Amino acid sequence: MGKKHKVYLSLGSNLGNRLANLQKAIFRIQQQVGLVLDISSVYENPAVGFEGDDFLNICVSVLTPLDPKTLLDTLLGIEQEFGRVRSQDDGYNSRTLDIDIIYYGQEIINTEDLVIPHPQMQHRNFVLKPLSDIAPQFYHPIFQKDTRNLLQECRDKSKLTKTKHKLFKDRIGLFSQLQLISIEGNIGAGKTTLSTMIAHDFNAKLILERFADNPFLPKFYEDQARYAFPLEMSFLADRYQQFMDDTSQFDLFKNFMVSDYDIFKSLIFAKVTLQREEYNLYRKVFNFMYKEVKKPEIYLYLYQNTERLLANIKKRGRDYEQNIDPEYLEKINRGYLDFIKSHPDQNSVIVDISEMDFVQRPEDYETILQKLEDNILSSNI
Repeated sequence: MGKKHKVYLSLGSNLGNRLANLQKAIFRIQQQVGLVLDISSVYENPAVGFEGDDFLNICVSVLTPLDPKTLLDTLLGIEQEFGRVRSQDDGYNSRTLDIDIIYYGQEIINTEDLVIPHPQMQHRNFVLKPLSDIAPQFYHPIFQKDTRNLLQECRDKSKLTKTKHKLFKDRIGLFSQLQLISIEGNIGAGKTTLSTMIAHDFNAKLILERFADNPFLPKFYEDQARYAFPLEMSFLADRYQQFMDDTSQFDLFKNFMVSDYDIFKSLIFAKVTLQREEYNLYRKVFNFMYKEVKKPEIYLYLYQNTERLLANIKKRGRDYEQNIDPEYLEKINRGYLDFIKSHPDQNSVIVDISEMDFVQRPEDYETILQKLEDNILSSNI
């Protein structure tokens, strides 16, 4: 394994969701450049040298195996991914993402394409202030002064405000800001599988619905009209008790909780299976219980078309599910979508997985994780 170098980078954004741009850029740097070691506080400052919206700026330190030229090319590629293309006459302008190499260890580089240390860093307090957060005593190899001294001598007195925003080295840190993600979907959609994968990958407490021993379920699939009400009341009581128990006992060794159900599913299924009078009675009981349960910060709904649902149900081989009416599954799907539409204040994410296989195809799993990431960043949870 080749030698790794500690580098310092300056990142800025003043277009779009600035905080999300910076956070996503850190994730890309972690994936493509090397291990992110430190992240400064997030600072806001006016555009310098041109008219534009205010910037958010940070500095990060990274341990990278890349040589300087490869590092530059990689960072330019990340900028392009965010919509920026640099040119020879690229002046000061607004941008979704700007990444500059400040230091590459103690090396001094001066070529046509790359100058390190960055030749303007000593004139920019929006670089020096975040840099002083993570490298206050790092010495400039030419000026032989540390970051604190350079900051004190800097003549740039433009306004610079430290924000309350916090950025994370990886998704584990980002997801850990949550308390609960509920993953929902129709029968056979894959919600338990996905919940288990996320719990494993992000050190979350896994909350799974327990229903296999429900004595009314096999009877319900044989005679829905007769067993619908006792089945739904039984499910409601079990879900309420389990959900209250599981979500009230937070595991100190886990980052957050992920469940493969939300108690509101009881009302969705009941509306499909019960007669009007039964449903009205059922809802009174449900409303009383629902006030007491923890609500998820993200409600992730996995939409799966009926054909795929039936294939999944057949594959998992539960005898009492094999004769489920396709129309029943379609009603359940409509019930979930109606629920989401009627609760606009709930932070819902709908992912159509009809053409996905997030177990066998890592890129499909990554797509779902990116949607969760985007939701967290856009809602500033």
